[in-house]
Parts: sequence; structure tokens; C-alpha cells
Amino acid sequence: MELKEHFAGRIFSLISETADELGLECYVVGGYVRDIFLNRPSKDIDVVVVGSGIEMAQAFGKKLGRGAHVSVFKNFGTAQVKFKDTEVEFVGARKESYSHDSRKPIVEDGTLEDDQNRRDFTINAMAVCLNKARFGELVDPFDGLDDLKERTIRTPLDPDITFSDDPLRMMRCIRFATQLNFYIDDETFEALERNKERIKIISRERIADELNKILLSPVPSKGFIDLDRCGLLELIFPELVALQGVEVRNGRGHKDNFYHTLEVVDNISRVSNDLWLRWATLLHDIGKPRTKRWEPKAGWTFHNHNFIGEKMIPEIFRKMKLPMNEKMKYVQKLVGLHMRPIVIADEEVTDSAVRRLLFEAGDDIDDLMMLCEADITSKNEARKQRFLDNFKLVRQKLKDLEEKDRIRNFQPPVDGAEIMQVFNLQPCREIGSLKSSIKDAILDGAIPNEHDAAFEYMLKKAEQMGLKPVNLPEKK
Repeated sequence: MELKEHFAGRIFSLISETADELGLECYVVGGYVRDIFLNRPSKDIDVVVVGSGIEMAQAFGKKLGRGAHVSVFKNFGTAQVKFKDTEVEFVGARKESYSHDSRKPIVEDGTLEDDQNRRDFTINAMAVCLNKARFGELVDPFDGLDDLKERTIRTPLDPDITFSDDPLRMMRCIRFATQLNFYIDDETFEALERNKERIKIISRERIADELNKILLSPVPSKGFIDLDRCGLLELIFPELVALQGVEVRNGRGHKDNFYHTLEVVDNISRVSNDLWLRWATLLHDIGKPRTKRWEPKAGWTFHNHNFIGEKMIPEIFRKMKLPMNEKMKYVQKLVGLHMRPIVIADEEVTDSAVRRLLFEAGDDIDDLMMLCEADITSKNEARKQRFLDNFKLVRQKLKDLEEKDRIRNFQPPVDGAEIMQVFNLQPCREIGSLKSSIKDAILDGAIPNEHDAAFEYMLKKAEQMGLKPVNLPEKK
């Protein structure tokens, strides 16, 4: 591959000019170089300068002129130049040393060789010179190009030192292998196993960020299996590991819920890129270990695992520093409801059951149905097809009833304020009871979702409760 053609644009020629004018060695490094060989688009450009990266960035920004925005981060010795939709990060070449209890290095100025030595993986340690005399020359001391061809993740130096110095690199190792569908070199993988306990010095936010990237990969199961194999998963996500294993009693076993979960996550990943739907899928059976029971007649059961799982979500999100907002509530809702469409599809699909499902799922009904369809992993093809056919019926009924009854996110057409006025009541239990009766009557199809029908129904229910209307509206 002729590298020069990839650096033919105005941005790179101006960086080259700037470097030569300042008499500085200058290289594009890391992901941008890697992605050229992987034919992946990349707009974020990392430039290593043997000298001051900040000085280089400021001079480059002036050369770009209007529209260029330079941000300097003196504490880190870096600067960023934004121009239109391109970002260039400049940093001085450096060497690093670490203390055992921190992933924050002691940084000194260094050579290009020092800078490449400190990189996490060989595929991220390649550099391309931008100085005019050597423009487009690849500097690849660790054979990163060969590792790209072999689809291998390997550390440039001793992997024990690489991972012990900065344990977040262990998560990044598995994340890159998952995103790129690469193999982790044996020596590197063994170092993951040896250094797994070091992950404890990494913040939960950084770990969650890497987990999110693994979940958003084309086949997330690869990453979670690697995390489990090297022992990291037990340390960062024990609730998921607890799903593992098959217990057999009287010749009857249950499926391994860990591998089932990963299969469902892969299924959902083929139809949706939504991160929080993928989290809901990963956690949909998280309550099973706590609800597992042996019943002589029924065999293994996991009764109410969806409700127990729903209650577990806030603590998992809090511990993992995931957002404690509507994203968490969305995941909770889907985990709590994920058995409902399956129960409906396994029995006769009644209007009443579908109405209630639509009411409770609201705008998340389509995501819930996707999760439930992904959850069908039966090896019995006839049973699998029967569920999928029934889900089609459920989907059609959802569509028909939504058009007819407008149930999604509905509020009962007679509200609490109107009930209080009609019966001259202060807030009390009876008002809630009447509202609930109206809602149930509409969901059961006993009355249409209309004000007058609901009002008449309220009067009948109130009479049964011994309530007499005081302020009836005049009939038109």
C-alpha cells in the first residue's frame, strides 16, 4: 500500500510544512494509522512531535487560519486543533514510568522510540513520518502491520509490564479484539490472567466505558467470553458470572443462563445498535440465580426472575457508575416486562392481555418486542417457529388495538380532579380505586377509551361503593 496517497490532503501537507519550519520531527501515530490498513474511516488524527506538541499545534493553527480552534492542555503537554470536521491532537514524544498503586505515569520528554514503547498494542504503535524528507514512511518497530494481517492483539513490550503499569489496557485489549474480531496472542492472554487483580485500581467509569464499547461491537459475546476466560469478569461484573453453570437433578437440567444471555445479546445486536437496549438484553435474566428453585413436579424454575432482576438494576448501575436516570429506568422497565410478551405468545393472544402490555410498555413496546424475539434461543426449531409466529400475531394485535383504542401512554379519560368535584371529595383512597376501575375496564375492553363511557362507568362503580354524586354536569 502506498501510504503517501493517504496523507495527500491539505491538513497533512500543512502539518508537514509546520514541522519542517520549526525543525521538529513529526509523526501520525496510533488509531489513525491502524485504521488506514483496516480500511476504516477515521477523522481523529494523533500526531507525536519530538519536541513541544503545544508549540507545534499553535503554529499549525495559525497556518490553517480562520475556522481553526486551538485548545491547549498544559498539564498533559497536549493541544488539540479543530478545523471543520477534523480533529488533530498534538503531543510531545514521551517516556513513562509508573508507581504500583496508580495508572497515572511519571512523564518525561522522550524520542519516537520511547513513545512507541509506551503504546498499548503493536497495532497501535505504528507511526508515519510527516517531515518532507521522509513523508509517508512507516515506522513499525514491533511488526504491527504483520499483526494486523494476522488479526492478532499483542503488546509491544512485556505484557506483564504493559498491563501492570496501566491495568485499563486489559479492558482495551479485550475491547479491541471484540471490535475488530481479532485473536489475543497467547502470551498476552496469559498476562491478562496473571494481572487481573490490578483492575481494582481502575475507576468504575473507565471500566464501564470499555464495557459499553464491547457491548456495541458487532458480536459482543466474544468480549464477554474473553473477560470471563481471563478472570476479569468475576472482578468487574460478578452478577453476570453468577448466571453460569448447569445443575442437574433427577436427570433434569436447565440451560446455562450465561451463554443463553450472550446468545440473546448477539441476536439483538443484529437488529439494533441501541446501547441501552443491549444493556437491557444483557441484564434480562440477571435475577435467575436468586430465583432458581427445584420443584419435584415442575423441575427447575425461575419464578419472578424478571421482577427480581428489575429490582437489581439500580444497584448494578450505581456500582458500575452507569447513568442513574431515564436510561436506567428504561433498562429496568424492559427487564421487568420481558416475560410478558412470551407468556402472551405461549397462550391465546387476547385483546385484554395485549392492551395491558401496550399500556405498561408505552413507547418502549417495539424495543420490548425486539428483546423478546431475540430471547428465543430454543434448539427445537418447531417450538422456535411457533413462538415467532405467535409474536407476529402479538405485533399485529398491538398495531390494531393502538389504532382502535389509543392505549399507548394513555391516561384514564376521567381524572382524579373530576372525580373529586363530582363527589365533593378530598384526596382519599376511593378516588384511586375509581380511577383504577376505569383504567381496568378500558384495558379489559369493557368500555371504550372515551370520556362519556368512562364517566357512566364511574357513576355505576361509585354507587356500588356507596358514593353519591353532588355536582353532576348538566347534560347537553
